[in-house]
Amino acid sequence: MKPGNTGLYRVYKAGIYSMQGIKAAWQHEAAFRQEVILMLLLTPAAFIVGDGLTQKLLLLVLAWLVVIVEILNSAVEAVVDRFGGEMHTLSGRAKDMGSAAVFITLVLNGIVWLAVIGQNWLGWW
Repeated sequence: MKPGNTGLYRVYKAGIYSMQGIKAAWQHEAAFRQEVILMLLLTPAAFIVGDGLTQKLLLLVLAWLVVIVEILNSAVEAVVDRFGGEMHTLSGRAKDMGSAAVFITLVLNGIVWLAVIGQNWLGWW
C-alpha cells in the first residue's frame, strides 16, 4: 500500500486533481472547449428530444461521453508530446488512436441522436 493521504482527505485531494485536469483541458485544448459547449447545448435538448427517462439518460450519457473521451485523448497527446518532438511510429499511432476514439464517440452520438429524433419526431420505426 502506498503511503500518503487516506480517507476523506484522499477523496478531497483527488477532487482537486480532477478540477486541475478539467481546467488544463479547458485552457489548452480547443477541441475540449468546443465539445463542452456542444454538450452544454445538447444537455437541455436531450430533455426535449428524449421520450422517457431511458432515452433522456442515453442521450445525456452519450453526449457527455464525448467530453470524457476527449480528455483521455488530450492526456495521451500530452504524454506523447512530453517525451520528445521527434517523429516516431508509435507516437503517431497513439495520437491517431486517441483521435479515432473521439471520432467513434462522435459518430455514435450522431447515430443515436438521429435514431431518437427519427423515432420520436419523424415517426420512423
